[in-house]
Amino acid sequence: MKHKVIIAGAGFAGIQLAKNLDENLFDIILVDRLNHHQFQPLFYQVAASQIEPSSISFPLRYIFRNRKNIQIRLADLIRVDRSSKTISTTIGDFSYDFLVLALGCKTNFYGNKEIERNAFTLKSTYDAITIRNHILQTFEKVVSAREEEKEALLNLVIVGAGPTGVELAGAFAEIRQHILPHDFPKIDFSGFKITLIEGSKHTLNSMSGPSKKASEEFLRKMGVDLVTETVVKNYDGEILVLTSGKEIKTRTVIWAAGVTANTIEGLPVDCITPSNRVRVNRINRVLECGDIYALGDMCCMETTLYPRGHPQVANVAINQAILLAKNLKSVLLHRPTRDYEYKDLGSMATIGRNKAVVDFKSFKVQGYFAWLIWMFLHLMLILSVRNKLIILINWAWSYITKDSSLRLILMPQKPNKLR
Repeated sequence: MKHKVIIAGAGFAGIQLAKNLDENLFDIILVDRLNHHQFQPLFYQVAASQIEPSSISFPLRYIFRNRKNIQIRLADLIRVDRSSKTISTTIGDFSYDFLVLALGCKTNFYGNKEIERNAFTLKSTYDAITIRNHILQTFEKVVSAREEEKEALLNLVIVGAGPTGVELAGAFAEIRQHILPHDFPKIDFSGFKITLIEGSKHTLNSMSGPSKKASEEFLRKMGVDLVTETVVKNYDGEILVLTSGKEIKTRTVIWAAGVTANTIEGLPVDCITPSNRVRVNRINRVLECGDIYALGDMCCMETTLYPRGHPQVANVAINQAILLAKNLKSVLLHRPTRDYEYKDLGSMATIGRNKAVVDFKSFKVQGYFAWLIWMFLHLMLILSVRNKLIILINWAWSYITKDSSLRLILMPQKPNKLR
């Protein structure tokens, strides 16, 4: 008889675990609120109208179309009942032999509800489409706006200069220079200001010194205003207030200043860290929970090399999932399990056309060659050959023409009622 595994979350970790679990030993229920897997590293390109959402979104039922042991359920996970080994979801309860939590992270607003209400986030394909629609609509408004309204419309503020913030700033700087002036010839784009705000001293704070310096030089040359060692105090939808006392009139604030793990009721309080991550042992088993495991961004595995947990990156999630698939098989067959050990393959970020920074253990590189490495490695992570080709063609066309034709405003309309 097969054992039932419930996987909560269809991100990098959830997809890899479902793919690698032995189908002769396990029946799988994959639970997610969306019917597709999202390729998060390229959300910023959707937001900047550089690629289509469908290029980085993969329907779950298509991914697992040949796997008869996998059921897919669209729902939100509400709580875990450890005594009865069941989970409660928005569509009902499900029992499990093994439960694997791979719920990822959400944007961290550090308790500021007003910023949360008024700022844009970039944690889903929907968020990326929302930003794209808003940016394009903003310039449609600028065309007919009164002079006193234009300052707020033409100020774009990005908060947080990690990879997401840096990549967004670079992408918007490029469309400001190469694309939008052709679409809106009556607008003076010298007044379109892109401001990147960071609380620490440098952009890409987790990367090497040369990469930090190069990213800052690239952004400044592209006309991005960098504001470092400064924290946002508040944003009411009209005015952004900094701790320095400075105020910026803006209708567009994109918040990329941090994440916090998604939570689930029913786990022991002692296994939750202050950042909401779930403490796990070296085979990703949740502490004090015999048959519950956690993967990826939401778990905290404390090791000698990483006493505060591993970085919340795709490589960790993918490799934890691959190893857990082997370890669950070993648990059933009463074989020894293998501890997870993170192999840091390096980090990277792209700032725009021919501009990227790459930190590998063996070498560090910035500029054009780094940009080629970034493109190649991201293409390899895309799930399907078809989507790899679509994105490659898109990138090639944009590179040659410095343009794209993806600037569609897609907004819900009130349905016409037939009488």
